[in-house]
Amino acid sequence: MSDVMAGLLQAGLLLVALAVVYRPLGDYMARVFSTEKHTKAERGLYRLFRVNPGSEQHWKTYASAVIGLSFVSVVLLYLLQRLQAILPWSLDKEPVSPAVAFNTAVSFVTNTNWQSYSPEATMGHFVQMAGLTVQNFLSAAVGLSVAIAVVRGFVRSKTDRLGNFWVDLTRGTVRILLPIAFVAAIVLIALGVVQSLKSGVDVLNPDGSTSKIALAPAASQEAIKELGTNGGGIFNANSSHPFENPNAWTNLIEIFLILVIPVSLTRTFGKLVGNTRQGYVLLSVMAGLFTAMLTVTWLSEAHASGPASLAAGANLEGKEQRFGIGLSSLFANATTGTSTGAVNSMHDSYSGLGGGGTLLNMLLGEISPGGVGTGLYGILVMAVIAMFLAGLMVGRTPEYLGKKLGKREVTCAAVSMLAMPTVVLLGSGIALMLADTPAAMTNSGAHGLSEVLYAYASAGNNNGSAFGGLTATNDWFQASLSVAMLLGRFIPILAVLCLAGSLASQRKVPETAGTLPTTGPLFGTMLAGTIVLVAALTFIPALALGPIAEALA
Repeated sequence: MSDVMAGLLQAGLLLVALAVVYRPLGDYMARVFSTEKHTKAERGLYRLFRVNPGSEQHWKTYASAVIGLSFVSVVLLYLLQRLQAILPWSLDKEPVSPAVAFNTAVSFVTNTNWQSYSPEATMGHFVQMAGLTVQNFLSAAVGLSVAIAVVRGFVRSKTDRLGNFWVDLTRGTVRILLPIAFVAAIVLIALGVVQSLKSGVDVLNPDGSTSKIALAPAASQEAIKELGTNGGGIFNANSSHPFENPNAWTNLIEIFLILVIPVSLTRTFGKLVGNTRQGYVLLSVMAGLFTAMLTVTWLSEAHASGPASLAAGANLEGKEQRFGIGLSSLFANATTGTSTGAVNSMHDSYSGLGGGGTLLNMLLGEISPGGVGTGLYGILVMAVIAMFLAGLMVGRTPEYLGKKLGKREVTCAAVSMLAMPTVVLLGSGIALMLADTPAAMTNSGAHGLSEVLYAYASAGNNNGSAFGGLTATNDWFQASLSVAMLLGRFIPILAVLCLAGSLASQRKVPETAGTLPTTGPLFGTMLAGTIVLVAALTFIPALALGPIAEALA
């Protein structure tokens, strides 16, 4: 079977699998966040942490809970890394340096999972499991909780309450993430992914000497790494490592895990607002953007450019032969279209347009289909902007889902939308002006600029993947990328919760003959156009100097 046919077959299987689970999982998540019943385990947790599950929170209180949990999580994860030497299962690893420990703590708490270290050489099993894996669950559950709170803003009327963050966090973790990740880990183990608490295994080299290959509890972390759109690998080679992703079947399952919750959340949205067609419109926009960017990346990599690529018949540098062009492109598009950041190939080795496709996925705002929760509230922000623009064109107050979009709502949406571009462009611009940056870049010229732009796009979008050609280990990159992760995560969260609070306080207005329908192709086209237009106006100059210039060279 040719590489193209293998890739198309896996893409088809992926589409079928997502279609099969779309309705049941979406409906299940809607029930999870709308029921008033609590399980016995949940009630025990509420008593332990002194949470009153029956009380609901104002958007400011909800936001304070999100920030408070995240702050405590950063501190605890930082301390775990600094105290690693005295912890069990440390495997004789030294304490993580302060700069790397802070960067890593921020990275995993913000669902970014950017890694400026070699995991198997730096982290022991205890820090991996009790620190990083725990944050893989919590950071994903935070994004899921915020998305549900935003949906409640559209659903509720004349109230200042958005639900209880601690209840949403617990349900998202206990009822959704934990059971799916548990089953996925068992399946990955059965298919060959490593799960071991040993430090490594000795292997015999051809010259008679022995080497130790690191082992780790990879399957359990791999499952939630992908399901929670986290991306932090337990090995340095991430999902190109045969212990994390040994074959085409595990590759397909990992892509499925990346996409399944963000895709199914559109069904959840439709169920909660009482009109599933609203969710289908969002899904169609996400799918259209995903397909367009996959086509660009796949075709760019399949058509050879340069002497080495022409000799090989395709751009095979930086790609695992067991995956090839098709499965590498599919994984790259899925991981950058969400906030995952896991990689099964080296994006730095992609062609100008291929690498530009992965970069543009992030610069679109990672809403095709986006991360767990973040993709849904990200595209809802763009829907608000699209309806505002439509209102300007026809000269009437814009409405969306029965809620008027006034100054406060549009301001909140604009702040959320502009936070990422501000972080990315300012961070990249400052970094490129520093005297030490050229030494950290593997390449000069257009590709070097793409490496720096990609790093800040990855941090500002809480993606975590890296081009691979930028050595981001000096103090400037450690600190500035940490700031980019924090601002890229929490400014949009605060803005969308403010938006949700404002919407919830309104009374629903009935549809009239002048109301723009939001369940048909007209609104879907307008929403997609707004997303592309905003990204184009913001990033075309930077892209023209980077991947576009490289592709035309």
